[in-house]
Amino acid sequence: MITLNIAILINYYKKSVKLYILELSMSSKILVTGGSGYIGSILVPDLLEEGFKVKVIDNFMYGQTSLASCCHNDNLDIINGDIRDEALMKENMKNVDFIIPLAALVGAPICKKDPVGAQTINHDAILKMLKLKSKNQHILMPTTNSAYGSGGHNNFCTEETPLNPISKYSLDKVAVEQELMQLENVISFRLATVFGISPRMRLDLLVNDFVYRAVKDKFIVLFESSFKRNYIHVRDISKVFRHSIKNFQEMKNNIFNVGLSDANVSKYELCSIIKEEIKDFTFIDEPIGVDPDQRNYIVSNAKIEKTGFKPQVSLKKGIKELVKGFTMFRNNYHGNV
Repeated sequence: MITLNIAILINYYKKSVKLYILELSMSSKILVTGGSGYIGSILVPDLLEEGFKVKVIDNFMYGQTSLASCCHNDNLDIINGDIRDEALMKENMKNVDFIIPLAALVGAPICKKDPVGAQTINHDAILKMLKLKSKNQHILMPTTNSAYGSGGHNNFCTEETPLNPISKYSLDKVAVEQELMQLENVISFRLATVFGISPRMRLDLLVNDFVYRAVKDKFIVLFESSFKRNYIHVRDISKVFRHSIKNFQEMKNNIFNVGLSDANVSKYELCSIIKEEIKDFTFIDEPIGVDPDQRNYIVSNAKIEKTGFKPQVSLKKGIKELVKGFTMFRNNYHGNV
């Protein structure tokens, strides 16, 4: 009888959780800035699939049409605008429950090329957005684990490891996170290096770049090949945002590393894994460059995993996906073949 009662309680609990998630998705409104970008063009369709009402603000600076297949969905609203427009943000932040600020100039190279854009988009506009946030609104902020630099003792990093930002990109992300964590109802995700196929593809991310070179050129010259870093698939980034929406009360007001715990690998080790998939791929190590953020660390993702989050796409599976996807790519913008 006791066993039967426990089974009934467990079944009731499961139904209650499902009902709560259904009610949450039917009622919650989510603002995603930069929603047609590399991460957003995966995340927005996933949110719509789960029944959320989604508003996207994007300036479509790359001419992308990555959300075209979602336009039939009545729960999607798209605004062509710039997050630096304070009046635009103030108006469109009204009556939304969750804000996911993806709009940014992402990475050290583009921030070095356009420091004014980096300052106004990655820093100033985000701080203005934080000031506009109401007490009851929830913010899920993507930051970066590149700010760990070379990490702590033995290059090992938890969320408590002191940060060592070097590039403009990392410095701004750290400054934003510090301001964010002064507020209520917020989460910061220190994302590992993202990889994988997306409708708004990026070839400049390390795994994507290496696999593309392996497929197209069959060789690559490495620098700082022993430097380790952590990785995470773009679909698992979408998953962690959706996981945090459903578990917000337990996760709020915290910082989480988000990466694959079995994918703290060096550039050389990464190339070796790629070679398992592309047998005629060759790579050599030469002192020809320097990482602007000096990323060389092993990241612990134990904290996010304790919340029940578990990435689904392994590094090897993601590499296979990229190899398949790159059969469709022809990067011949400046070429005749």
